[in-house]
Amino acid sequence: METLPKQKKNKTKYINPYLGGVLMGIVMLISIFISGRELGISGAIRDSVVATANVISPTAAKKSSYYGKFLKNGHHPMDNWLDYEVLGAILGGLLSGILFKRVRKPFVERGPNVSRGRRLTAALIGGILFGFGTRLGRGCTSGAALSGASTFAFGGVLVMFILFGAAFAVAYFFRKLWI
Repeated sequence: METLPKQKKNKTKYINPYLGGVLMGIVMLISIFISGRELGISGAIRDSVVATANVISPTAAKKSSYYGKFLKNGHHPMDNWLDYEVLGAILGGLLSGILFKRVRKPFVERGPNVSRGRRLTAALIGGILFGFGTRLGRGCTSGAALSGASTFAFGGVLVMFILFGAAFAVAYFFRKLWI
């Protein structure tokens, strides 16, 4: 009878995913109660892009039909609580990584059948398409699915099922890249 080699115990500490999900739900509930809005990142990314365009070329940004509407009446595009939420999430993730010794030199996570360059190219193309899709859909998946479903909005629940269904369907065709 063949024995399997002993696997190393993973010493990296992560939060229990069920506890993390409950805590995320509580944060969403508090966000809706206090501000009347759900959580989301696409608005903060939009604000960052508008602010950057305004720094690079203020005249062109103000004349732009898209950027201009976020720069009217002396309103600064980064004057939104969602921008601070995203900054807090980034800093909180970094702090967690430092405290639990998960911060190390950057690496590219990939399957054995994918080169580093191909993985980075696919990630870049996917990120651009996702960003374009969030603007067309007027929000990202967290805003549409998670926050919408947490308020029992029919559209949010429907989007969540469509997103997860599409992810499972597409994963079938790309699984060999990761196995």
